[in-house]
Amino acid sequence: MHGTPPPATKKRSRKSFWLKQLHTWHWMSSAISLIGLMLFAVTGFTLNHAADIEAAPTTVDAKAQLPAPLAAQVKPDDRPDSKKPIPPAVAQWITGQVKLDASGTAEWSADEIYLARPRPGGDAWISIDRASGEVTSETSSRGWIAYLNDLHKGRNAGPVWKWFLDIFVLACIIFSLTGLVLLWMHSKHRRSTWPLVGLGLLIPALIAIFLIH
Repeated sequence: MHGTPPPATKKRSRKSFWLKQLHTWHWMSSAISLIGLMLFAVTGFTLNHAADIEAAPTTVDAKAQLPAPLAAQVKPDDRPDSKKPIPPAVAQWITGQVKLDASGTAEWSADEIYLARPRPGGDAWISIDRASGEVTSETSSRGWIAYLNDLHKGRNAGPVWKWFLDIFVLACIIFSLTGLVLLWMHSKHRRSTWPLVGLGLLIPALIAIFLIH
């Protein structure tokens, strides 16, 4: 007949269970966030030295003339300035001509329809002269470093990238918290654990308090 396990055995079993759980969550969260952490570390450096990294911006201009039936859909009228999409047929034609997506909300004034198409690492816009039907567009790029820097900031990257950042942040939080608990569980055998953790907090705090003005 088996007796009840002694308290010490129960304690070791419980610790073993939680160690296994923490290691599982730690490596899973690190695997999910690994590439993102590398990207954010590199772009953190490039953002910190943005003034020292030269960029060679490139700009591409394009022009087109709306056919008469399409130009009639955007002719000037007496309506007040507004924000609304370009008519679908006009937007589809423009997209094919200037190679820029003409969907989305544009700014309508008496003389012009203006559609901004900002993007990571660059900018773009489309303008329609309502009187003449002339379409003008411009696309600019500041290079790959600017592109990655804007991804770091989530600038003009769209909703899908925003969702990715939220998931990435959650994975980093899990990675950090499970790492902290693992440090605590192993700290008895590693005396330098808490001094090093304390330095990780103290150094940036002192810099922020005394050296940032």
